[in-house]
Amino acid sequence: MLKRLAVLPRDARDTLFLLVVIGIVVLPQIGNLPWWCTGLTAAVLLWRGTLAVQARPLPGRWWRAALLAVTLIATFATHRTLLGRDAGVTLVVVLLALKTLELRAQRDAFVIFFLSFFAMLTNFFYSQSLMTAVTMLVALLGLLTALVNAHMPVGRPPLTQAAKTAGWMALAGAPIMLALFLLFPRLAPLWGTPGDAMAGRSGLSNTMRVGTIAQLALDDTIAARIKFDGAVPAQRDMYFRGPVLAQFDGREWTALPPWARGALQPNLRVQGAPVRYEVTLEASNRPWLLTLDAAASAPRVPAGIEVTGTSDLQWFANRALNDLVRYRAESYTQFSSGPVRRTASLQAYQALPSGSNPRTVALAAQMHSDPALAGADTSAFVRAVLERLRTGGYTYTLDPGIYGNETADEFWFDRKEGFCEHIASSFVILMRALGVPARIVTGYQGGEFNTIDDYWVLRNSDAHAWAEVWQEGIGWQRVDPTGAVSPGRVGRLQRLAPTPGLFAGAISAMAPTFAIDMRATWEALNNGWNQWVLNYTQSRQLNLLKNIGFDAPSLEDLAYALLYLLIGASLIGAGWTLWERRSHDPWLRLLRQARNRLQRAGLDVPDATPPREMALRTTARFGSAGQAVHDWLLKLEAQRYARASSEAAATLRRLRAEFRRLAWPR
Repeated sequence: MLKRLAVLPRDARDTLFLLVVIGIVVLPQIGNLPWWCTGLTAAVLLWRGTLAVQARPLPGRWWRAALLAVTLIATFATHRTLLGRDAGVTLVVVLLALKTLELRAQRDAFVIFFLSFFAMLTNFFYSQSLMTAVTMLVALLGLLTALVNAHMPVGRPPLTQAAKTAGWMALAGAPIMLALFLLFPRLAPLWGTPGDAMAGRSGLSNTMRVGTIAQLALDDTIAARIKFDGAVPAQRDMYFRGPVLAQFDGREWTALPPWARGALQPNLRVQGAPVRYEVTLEASNRPWLLTLDAAASAPRVPAGIEVTGTSDLQWFANRALNDLVRYRAESYTQFSSGPVRRTASLQAYQALPSGSNPRTVALAAQMHSDPALAGADTSAFVRAVLERLRTGGYTYTLDPGIYGNETADEFWFDRKEGFCEHIASSFVILMRALGVPARIVTGYQGGEFNTIDDYWVLRNSDAHAWAEVWQEGIGWQRVDPTGAVSPGRVGRLQRLAPTPGLFAGAISAMAPTFAIDMRATWEALNNGWNQWVLNYTQSRQLNLLKNIGFDAPSLEDLAYALLYLLIGASLIGAGWTLWERRSHDPWLRLLRQARNRLQRAGLDVPDATPPREMALRTTARFGSAGQAVHDWLLKLEAQRYARASSEAAATLRRLRAEFRRLAWPR
């Protein structure tokens, strides 16, 4: 196969190389494109490659017109529009592939090159991860190689020669790229559209139907990274608060609307020393800011984001967080909140749908009539229910099966198994049936410490649901009923996870720590990318200007600094090019030496005089005494403008030797 590729005509070889580069450009988009788009693009690229290898003619315009019509119809049927990010990217990818079907001239190749550059940028509409950046760097070098190769029309130069030139071009442009990255003003992206704002992403939701968090446990992607300033709290105390759910319709838990919360205030009461930390929150398309339970003050977020708090200790941004966000917060792991005396607003936290989960309601009535619980307060009821969970044969499982409408009844009396949301939901329903105000809190619990970069990693698989109950004289307090069923779940001691695949299982069996170490290293690299590249914000730009001497830097100062730097870089580049051409081009150096010899002989030869003109002036001034120099100058000119070949350097060496032997006129 390799031998066959080595003997392909240059056109076929170059076409195959360009098709491979286009494949690399499109590859990261597969998960974002409709299935038909991926299939059509792959089929067209394979078709074009086959035509190149077999030296067959390209399809006619009717074929291309038919494929274009199919593309437009399928795009509209999929996205219900031909505008916007998703529809636009779909069209760009397919049109890029279709353009290869009319790749005949160099002009067509240049159109494909620059369309590929644009398609490469569209990858960053969906992901700015380190893996995407590395893949696009490979694609960039491939496109530059193809572009350089297209400017080498003579012969069959090896692709490695073009790749070497492309690599030097990329290195030469790296300083300019770095200057633009550091100083170009950070503005809101121009390509976002309202329809893109809430594109689905996995993560916590502001609703909870029994079974949804169990699905999240299958998702091992990172939700946030935490960097503690000093002492790290125990893992059993690492509860990161997300949406608080208090309204139950018999099937689904949702947050209370603001009017239903009444005049409740957070009334947060804390104990112990505060825990200070920094959160790097991955894009979630949700407005909530995760904080370690409980944050007494608003997180300190980047400029442009406003933060508001609620009575149930949640913190919200004023917009959906579609990009990675880094903020600082201060929390207390020992706390209580809310009113200490019963108010009318607490009635919302006792409500249950009429007729819902009748056996659980009957269990509550039975507990009320139990002499051992006569006159019991909230803490006594909590202890009794937790004891039932510990001793009643209940199990913690990722796959308890599909629950019906009466989820609490099924959990308490039939299945006796469930994931955290089954347990928390059933616990809250029973507490409400007992007359105790209760609510569900969702978020993340525990985490995993990365020893490479000293960050704590929260994954979607760490998503958790727990309960809060209200007690007279104390207020709201956390109760995690899952800990009664599976004590190892609280902390990072025990996580339920799906069975690994064949390859992952084999790697873990042969080298148990290898996979863990590799993942930790890769995640540390990703975190560095997030911290230093994706999170390089406008405030960090202005801090950079402060560090180099600006007193009160502004966006105008950024623009001026960038302008001066680019002008300086342009002057340096122009000067270097001139110096390199004059000092390092052996042909120019030899011509300059000849001019100097003639000037010493009294012939006026301006610096820009070409060899042929110098030859004519030499014979005009010196006659037959200058004939040898005349002939030598003509040979020097011929060497410069001859076709590139392996003999060019040898010819120049011979001319240099002749230069030293020439009898120059005096």
